[in-house]
Formats: sequence, C-alpha cells, structure tokens
Amino acid sequence: MDAAEGKAGPDWAIQDIARMAGTTSRTLRHYGDIGLLKPSRVGSNGYRYYDAAALLQLQRILLLRELGLGLPAIAEVFRRQTDAVEALSHHLEWLGQEQDRLSRQMASVRQTIETMKRGGGMVAEKMFDGFDHTQYKDEVEERWGKDAYAKSDAWWRGMDAAGKQEWKSAAEKLGRDWIAAAGSGAAPDGAEAQDLARRQVEWLSAIPGTPAAGQGGDLKGYVSGLAEMYVADARFAANYGGEEGAAFVRDALLVYADRNLQDPAPPTGGPR
Repeated sequence: MDAAEGKAGPDWAIQDIARMAGTTSRTLRHYGDIGLLKPSRVGSNGYRYYDAAALLQLQRILLLRELGLGLPAIAEVFRRQTDAVEALSHHLEWLGQEQDRLSRQMASVRQTIETMKRGGGMVAEKMFDGFDHTQYKDEVEERWGKDAYAKSDAWWRGMDAAGKQEWKSAAEKLGRDWIAAAGSGAAPDGAEAQDLARRQVEWLSAIPGTPAAGQGGDLKGYVSGLAEMYVADARFAANYGGEEGAAFVRDALLVYADRNLQDPAPPTGGPR
C-alpha cells in the first residue's frame, strides 16, 4: 500500500482503497459523485486520493450497506448522525448480533452433517437455530402490507423441513445460475438472461402474499421494484455475487418486465 504524505497526513490512491475495501474504483467514484465519499484531494493526473477521515466514512458506508440500507438512506443517516464513534458503536452492536446468529447457524448445520454421517434422526428444533425469516417482518409489512406478510408467513410455517430445504435449494440454484450468466458475459437482454428472468418471476409467483402471487396485482411494478432493490440492498445483492452481479439481474428483469408484463389496468369509474 502506497501512502502519499502531505501536510494533513497520509492519503491513499483510489485503487489502493478499492483493493483494501473489496470494492471497485468505479463504486468509489460513484459514492463521490453523489456526495457520500468525497476524496481528500485530486491529483494533477486526475487520480482521487483519500485520507484517514475518508476511510472512516467509507467504513461506515460499507457497514450500513451490510445493514441493507440503500444509498439515499445512508445519506440521510449521515445527516442525522454526526458522531462517528456513537454510530460505529451501534454498528459494532449489530455485528455482534450477526456474529451470534451466524455462529448458531454454523453449529446447526454442523450438527446436521454429523447426524447424517451417523445415520441418526434429525432434531427439528435444532436444525433451524439461527434461521429467522421473521427478521424481515417489519420491512415486508411496510412495503406490501400486513396481509402479505401474514400469508407468506403462514405458507412458510406450513411447510415441513423437506419442503423448506427444497425451496431454499431452488433459490440457491437460481442465484448460482445468475452468477454464472453474469460471469460469462451474457447480455441482459439475451436469451440466457431472459430465461433466468422468466424463472425468477415464476419463483416469485410461487410465494403467497406477494403481488406476484395474486390476480390483478401490479406484477410489473413489483418485479421492477425488486430488481432495483437487488442492487440497492446489500442483503439481496449478496445472493447474486455482489453489486455487479445484482446489476446484471436488475437489467435482465427490467427488460423481461418491459417485454412480458403488463401495467395494471386503471381503476374503472374514476378520473383518468
């Protein structure tokens, strides 16, 4: 890592920061363009450099992305939370909770593997320790209403362990296929990506309570909104190999929605 010494202390070139943070120079430039992460200086060659304060800001951005916040929401957090130490303390608390949840998931899966090796019976209560689909309850209710969450929750709870595992496996395979297509250089509007988009919509339509599952819902708007969320929300983007993979999924779904899904019919009897 090459740090350039200046009067205000060391700073680092954009490519070094991208490498250390596991992101891309393009992403860092985008953060700067929208006012989230300004470089501490710009060299005569046009290269952007970042000092320690900028590194702290980037750490907060990445932590908030892990929490699932989109970039506009992160900007709002920065406007409200000016005390970096207090903000990072909250992040640390969340990371501790996530560490505990992931540790319980690992222990659960490890126990399942050992039980299968021994040929013993499964203990259902322990198999799903750390797997909490209700963590998205408030978010689902806010976006699509309480009825949507209630229906999907009842559907999930009504499935046996084999059914849940089958559904998870299907979702994971779809994610792997998206990642492979993106990595192969396939075009979002090409046949391979459009077939994946069709599968994605069919998969979404199988989940009760969503606009994709019912008749008369705004399926096009729902799919288009989710497509954008896959990029904006780090939790979803992780399913597709990160932000670049999620962008490929988004572009393919938007093309599919435009080509194959209809806008909802306007209400009858009212003003148009």
